[in-house]
Amino acid sequence: MMQRVAAVLLAAACALPLPARALFDDEVARARIEALRKQVEAAAKLVDERLARVEDRRPLVELSAQIEALRAELSKMRGQLEVLANQIDTADKRQKDLYVDIDTRLRKLEQPKEPAAAEKPPAENATPAAETKGYEAALNQFKLGNYPLAISAFQGFLVTYPTSRLAASAQYWIGNAHFAQRDYKQAIAAQQKLLSSWPDDAKAPDAMLNIATSQEALNDRRGAQKTLEALLAKYPGTPAAASAKQRLAQGPRR
Repeated sequence: MMQRVAAVLLAAACALPLPARALFDDEVARARIEALRKQVEAAAKLVDERLARVEDRRPLVELSAQIEALRAELSKMRGQLEVLANQIDTADKRQKDLYVDIDTRLRKLEQPKEPAAAEKPPAENATPAAETKGYEAALNQFKLGNYPLAISAFQGFLVTYPTSRLAASAQYWIGNAHFAQRDYKQAIAAQQKLLSSWPDDAKAPDAMLNIATSQEALNDRRGAQKTLEALLAKYPGTPAAASAKQRLAQGPRR
């Protein structure tokens, strides 16, 4: 490298017009050329040294590039983590909202009150004590959070007392037990069975509301909206219809 630079500069220097011999003799010219050659060699050496330093720094340059790439990847991952955290917060909020209905019903069950007509008929049409005992035993399992046991108990109740006045309520709580376990598809299937078998029962509007809530949990917002609209049309004036109207006014849950 140094030899090439020196040769080029020397050739350029020799190509310049020399002053007249009247001003310089051969010794002076050779001295000037030798001085110029030394300058060229010194410049070439300096260039080679700088090139060598650049070569020595190449690993540092490559390392710096890798560090910048890692920083960019880390920034990207942080952004993804923020998105995931936001999604988790949204899902938690939605899950809490979905449990509002079932929690409200459980509180009502725990409060002392006069028995509902559907579950405790008038004396002349009183439900046999065995049926009432079997129903209440299954409901107690639900209250305790033993949802699989509650489902089995209510299913057993329906097998034993298929024509009971409490049959629709038993089917309703089977759907709610599935919902409490986040088995939303089974919850929908159970409540649809109630609607097909006991469409005029007092639990039917609540069953439709539970179906809509389960559909929202499955991100089937269009299906949930249709169910709420059907609830308003089929069971107007019921508490479940009032809840459906409020939900439709608020728009799809996110």
